[in-house]
Amino acid sequence: MYFYRLHWAVIDVIGAPFDLCGKRLGSRLGPAAVRLAGLVEALEALRLQVSDRGDVSALPAVESDGLRNFQPLLACVKELRAMGLETLSRGRIPVVIGGEHTVAVGGVGAALEFFEGDLGLLWIDAHADINSPGTTDSGNLHGMPIAALAGLPSGKKGLIDKEWREFQSALVPKRKLDLEATIWYGIRDVDPAERSRLAGCPITMHDIDRRGIEATVARIDDWLRRSGVRQLWISFDVDALDPVLAPGTGTGVRGGLTYREAHLTAELIREALDTRGCPYRLVGVDVVETNPLFDSQNETAKMAVEWVASLFGKTILG
Repeated sequence: MYFYRLHWAVIDVIGAPFDLCGKRLGSRLGPAAVRLAGLVEALEALRLQVSDRGDVSALPAVESDGLRNFQPLLACVKELRAMGLETLSRGRIPVVIGGEHTVAVGGVGAALEFFEGDLGLLWIDAHADINSPGTTDSGNLHGMPIAALAGLPSGKKGLIDKEWREFQSALVPKRKLDLEATIWYGIRDVDPAERSRLAGCPITMHDIDRRGIEATVARIDDWLRRSGVRQLWISFDVDALDPVLAPGTGTGVRGGLTYREAHLTAELIREALDTRGCPYRLVGVDVVETNPLFDSQNETAKMAVEWVASLFGKTILG
């Protein structure tokens, strides 16, 4: 059994400047943009102890007949996973800034190992990201992180299958991600092959529009309580936001969360976490897919910083 006593006010910021497995380059600049938008300063203003541990290594693209840029991705995410394990072992919360959403395999994989599979995952994203090599149309690994974490088979043969199994073996522990303890929030662009795989708690933008933020966040809390998990990782993709407000992403989909909806979501999650007797606690956060090449005056990075601040307790009246 693991021993873990969390001091939620101690945070390690880790950058993952990787963007070689998506359709657009540029999110490798996301960690720098989010830092320049004041992430560390915003968290310190909440009287939290923050350590910026810098970035994991970023390797150049490598042509391959298998999975696209598999070797650079594997090197990046293995280093990120090691840093995540070190952070968790010190009783700190890793806040990973990306980079594309593929890098979530590093942090979530570390938490799955450290907590021996006792992990709930809240995936706030326009996309489900549960394709595998055999179901994807694009072949881009940035649409496959949940499938990898859940140990789903590749559905392919040859080199692609070999690399997929190597990816899972290197990064995903024996106690894999439980899809029943996985919650998708704000999804609105789901591939047909992904729909039957959403075994946990998928909350679409239709659900949010129809029932509202308060009711859908209450559903998140209820689902986590019924799942029995004691640790929660939140993976936030900025494309969950409407691209009119947050254009700086390579994967924007119209009809996302508004500024106020996003902040209310974060504030209500914080309230749930702070409720006396809450059976789960926040152990890690991803903030990914900020792409300054498509942004306007770094507005998307600023929104990401403000959202993280709300998640860690910032309120209007303090």
